[in-house]
Amino acid sequence: MSEMQIKWYKNILEKDIDAVNGAGGKKESKTRLLNIVMQLRKCCNHPYLFDGAEPGPPYTTDEHLVDNAAKMVMLDKLLKKMAAQGSRVLIFSQMSRVLDILEDYSVMRGFKYSRIDGSTAHEDRIAAIDEYNKPQSEKFLFLLTTRAGGLGINLTSADIVVLFDSDWNPQADLQAMDRAHRIGQTKQVYVYRFVTENAIEEKVLERAAQKLRLDQLVIQQGRAQQQAKQAASKDELLGMIQHGAETIFESGEGYGAFGKKGEDGESELDELLRRGEERTKEMSKKYETLGLDDLQKFSMEGASAYEWNGETFVSKKKELGISWINPSKRERKEQSYSMDKYYRNALMTGGPRPDPKPKVPRAPKQMAMHDYQFFDPRLGLLQDKETAWFRKENGLKAPVPDGEDDAMEQRLEDQALEQRTIDEAEPLTEEETAEKERLSLLGFGDWNKRDFQQFVNGSGKYGRKAFEQIAVEVDSKTVKEVKDYSNVFWKRYKEIHNWEKHYHAIVDGEQRTQRVIEQRSMLSRKMKMYRVPLQQLKLSYTVSTTNKKVYTEEEDRFLLVMLHKHGIDTEGLYEKLRDEIRESPLFRFDWFFLSRTPQELSRRCATLITTVTREMEGGNGKENKRVAEEVEEEEEEVEKPAPKKGRVSGGAAKNKAVNGVKKGTPNGDSRAASEDTVASAGAAKPKSRSRKK
Repeated sequence: MSEMQIKWYKNILEKDIDAVNGAGGKKESKTRLLNIVMQLRKCCNHPYLFDGAEPGPPYTTDEHLVDNAAKMVMLDKLLKKMAAQGSRVLIFSQMSRVLDILEDYSVMRGFKYSRIDGSTAHEDRIAAIDEYNKPQSEKFLFLLTTRAGGLGINLTSADIVVLFDSDWNPQADLQAMDRAHRIGQTKQVYVYRFVTENAIEEKVLERAAQKLRLDQLVIQQGRAQQQAKQAASKDELLGMIQHGAETIFESGEGYGAFGKKGEDGESELDELLRRGEERTKEMSKKYETLGLDDLQKFSMEGASAYEWNGETFVSKKKELGISWINPSKRERKEQSYSMDKYYRNALMTGGPRPDPKPKVPRAPKQMAMHDYQFFDPRLGLLQDKETAWFRKENGLKAPVPDGEDDAMEQRLEDQALEQRTIDEAEPLTEEETAEKERLSLLGFGDWNKRDFQQFVNGSGKYGRKAFEQIAVEVDSKTVKEVKDYSNVFWKRYKEIHNWEKHYHAIVDGEQRTQRVIEQRSMLSRKMKMYRVPLQQLKLSYTVSTTNKKVYTEEEDRFLLVMLHKHGIDTEGLYEKLRDEIRESPLFRFDWFFLSRTPQELSRRCATLITTVTREMEGGNGKENKRVAEEVEEEEEEVEKPAPKKGRVSGGAAKNKAVNGVKKGTPNGDSRAASEDTVASAGAAKPKSRSRKK
């Protein structure tokens, strides 16, 4: 490991030194030990996986990315050799953040690469694989996570597989190796597994080898499935963590990829590969002769984690006062509960202390200008000029604007333009300062986004000139403030971002309001044409409406009369119409009309209002006058005295005409309700009828 890795490895162990030494009793749970294991594995991969380890800001992609991790030194030398040979490489890692570091390394070295991890979409996976496998592909590296890139992928164009770290499950690593061992592979495939010496990774690999051997025996003998699936116990995890810890605490310098730093850091790569092959053969030989019973009793060190140098410490667990892993020196912070001493130390002044960082003067406070506040554009120019002079005076550089990486060239041009403005900046004159103060008072700085939205909604609801009603909507402003704002708004509304949206919201609202007023006027004119609209009102249905009509004319007359009574823009109108229908004695047996919902009544009323509006707008004055004269004649016939008995000839015709007037339908209509008598109040009892379905 490198010096930085040893430093972080020590810090991780010292943070939970009691759990590492096994002297904490039952307090350290298995989850706590698993967390330590994961942190140690991250340290073995690269110390930059921890926040604060990478030097910066500014953060740079430089040689320190390789020098601070032994695996990266090894990988750097290996890839240079493979690139010279014309090989292509697959790199697998358990952690996607390791792939991020490898991406930075690839960019730094100029290696072209592809990447697949758990967050890669299916289409992107297919495209990356096809791009890598196509003939004469320029992609040298393929970065994959072991789990996401282990199944369903054919990468036979590569002949080198690098396992940057090992998985607990040996089958996952085997599946990763098989990505290159597929049908169609024509070259010899080499697999390199990176393992940090004298660290927890040796024990992880040993555990995986145990599982692999146990799986082979289980498949052969068909038993001991439960033992094969067991996870590492608490004692085994403790043994993994303790492995190599003493060596790391005692060492004062880091390890390079090829030995101790400064001893043989530039030794040949082939020598290191030879040593790795020997260690692999030793481990394989160690496990290939073990039987099932031996593996079930086998522990990570061949004994319990509490056995050390032939002595068992199980009985002495509670007496472990001194750890065999000695942490670095710790100093307890002095605590004092004396109030006098506290204030004496707090107020103690031993002379001015030098400030390590010079304080930058505070930037001039500028007013936040929003487009809906309608400030003078000149104010923004003066504020920008003042800010540019402040940056020039304090030596501040223009930052790179935020944006996409693809537009980096344009962003750099914008930065250069802003920097040129700073370099050429001049301070505000006295006249400009006074002008700035004056312009800051002319806009609507006390109007926020909520006030603006309420103004737009109120203008659309009541009209742009209804200042009193709009002031009710804008609850934080007076009528005068609303009027002043409205006058400026209608002169400069095109300065607002997305002004078409707000403009059409107001105009469409005004049109809806005007349409409601016109419909109310048409309905009122229609009602004034009849003395008893509930009985006399006539509608000019269109042909399409007549063919599909399921409501009777009596029901339509009732709906129009109730609309005129309550108002067509009343809140909760159709719930009120439903209640009126249920309370009216005219429809006590009309199940169809009684069962209409407010939504259905709303649709029918909209049709009726449209019919009335079309009739009143399309009919001329003579037509309306003729209808009024017919109604007057019918009323005169109704008011004449009834004929005496025996004189049926004239009376029958008159009664039939009266019935036709009250029903509002032609004689003989089977769907209209008929009446037997004419009462003074005009009420009629409808007969039962069949309804067209």
